Amino acid sequence: MGLFNRMKNKAVTVTKYQMIVDNGNGFYSWNGNLYKSDIVRAAIRPKARAIGKAVAKHIRQGPDGTKVNPDVYMRFLLEEPNPYMTGQQLQEKVITQLELNNNAFAFINRDENGYPTEIYPITAVSSEALQDDSGTLYMRFNLRTGKTVTFRYSDIIHLRKDFNENEIFGDSPAQALAPLMEIVNTTDQGIVKAIKNSNVIRWLLKFNQTLRPEDIKKNTKDFVDSFMNTETSESVGAAATDAKADVKQVEPKDYVPNEKQMDVTTKRILSFFNTNEKIIMGDYTEDDWISYYESACEPDIIQLSGEYTRKLFSRRERGFGNKIIFESSNLTFASMQTKLKLVELVDRGIFNPNEVREVFNKSPREGGDEYIRRLDTRPTTE
Repeated sequence: MGLFNRMKNKAVTVTKYQMIVDNGNGFYSWNGNLYKSDIVRAAIRPKARAIGKAVAKHIRQGPDGTKVNPDVYMRFLLEEPNPYMTGQQLQEKVITQLELNNNAFAFINRDENGYPTEIYPITAVSSEALQDDSGTLYMRFNLRTGKTVTFRYSDIIHLRKDFNENEIFGDSPAQALAPLMEIVNTTDQGIVKAIKNSNVIRWLLKFNQTLRPEDIKKNTKDFVDSFMNTETSESVGAAATDAKADVKQVEPKDYVPNEKQMDVTTKRILSFFNTNEKIIMGDYTEDDWISYYESACEPDIIQLSGEYTRKLFSRRERGFGNKIIFESSNLTFASMQTKLKLVELVDRGIFNPNEVREVFNKSPREGGDEYIRRLDTRPTTE
């Protein structure tokens, strides 16, 4: 795409951030290929999927009330941010990048009038913050294709986690995760080694006379068939040989990984990503999911809303009440008992019928967007 040739490099480097990316290595080892780990991928997936299901909406709050998706161009941009993905797929991709790097970027392409027309996620090897003589901030990205591109920071949606030491970037998770991933890598290699060692020679036959190679093989096979084959052997745990051969058992020293240590390390990695086995395996209760959603997903949804709002709208447009929200209902995972209680909120004007139908995974019906109230819950001014 010629999209990334839009701007020229004309600044002084302020700071640089090294990203965690895949280099195409088939076997995971700690060299930056964090996403190759099955533990890390399992920890990230529930959060990316949950935030991907959040529906982006353009809200305008003005003197004439609140309007939802009042501008068609903005609704299309949120639903289909670029020709290659939907809004859900874009959200999943940037959240995955955020979890891996504590930083995630997306480029906003604008038309000649400054209105946003496309949003592209940026998967970079490294990024730099640049500033020109007038104080304008830019971001320079080194892409995995080898290209280098530079964009105004005002055209970049930038999500951050562990925002502590650096003024621009979130702190990298590499230093905190490196010791844990080394343990996982070493343990996995130990399991492979133990499996290979299980196939080594267990018995050694020393014949007391010189035999031809074919006779050695035949006698060895007879010994295996008679005493080692549990299906055909008639022995009951005892074996005997004559003076022709001495039998010696070989005790291999297998490395068996400590299962308890593996569990502890896995839990530490899951804790780093604010998740647990119940969330990953889908074995959670209603309260488990709500706790996970509010502690791990909701903060990033709020950050998404803030970044989209301040980067897609000018200060003047925001002054007229324009903003982007990401609407996500954790009630989808609620129990049937909790869902049925939502019906009580319909006749109080808190939910409309279609919103409750959505929780039950039902399609909306005509006239269901109208809010209704019981007569005894009318405003006190009436």
